[in-house]
Amino acid sequence: MDHGAVRVLFLPGPAAWAPSGSNIQPWHLYVVTGQPLVELKKCTAERLATGDPWDDAEYQQYPPELKTPYRERRSAFGAQRYGALGIAREDWEARQRAASANWDCFGPPAALFCYINRGMGSPQWSDVGMYLQTVMLLLREEGLHSCPQMAWAKFNASVAEIVAPPDELVLFCGMSIGYEDRALVEPRTGRAPLTETVTFLD
Repeated sequence: MDHGAVRVLFLPGPAAWAPSGSNIQPWHLYVVTGQPLVELKKCTAERLATGDPWDDAEYQQYPPELKTPYRERRSAFGAQRYGALGIAREDWEARQRAASANWDCFGPPAALFCYINRGMGSPQWSDVGMYLQTVMLLLREEGLHSCPQMAWAKFNASVAEIVAPPDELVLFCGMSIGYEDRALVEPRTGRAPLTETVTFLD
């Protein structure tokens, strides 16, 4: 385990001070490094190579029909992401190959997997988001970078084989953690104008 992976192990403690409604702290975290992460990456790589279908979805990641402007924002992200890799919109196979990097954690030696109890409601899911943002900010303070990935929910059964969560938990997302590859230059994902997302009243 490298020094970055070691430092990751201590971050869930400080992150626990993230706010949550009535302080119920609905997050359940598994930090995975070393041989367990190697085995998980190997498992997902084999599943991808053999065309094994994704696991049954345990929650709906996006509404069936995204409305404006969210549909356009998502489409623009895909165009920017794959365009930066030189992948044409119609090249589905190349897009799938690029997406497979998710399940290799983009290379780094540490990942965390965030679960939530199946009985929790929308406010508690938002609490989990605040917790994960806190983890990410703490990682930056340590000189590390991270990438939250709902993509891991598509292989929730494989993750469960490694972390062995209790049945009442559902995998929300994974998060890849490591040092930035400064040799890799990609454009930053765009953001909506402030006027689209914030209203000031004076």
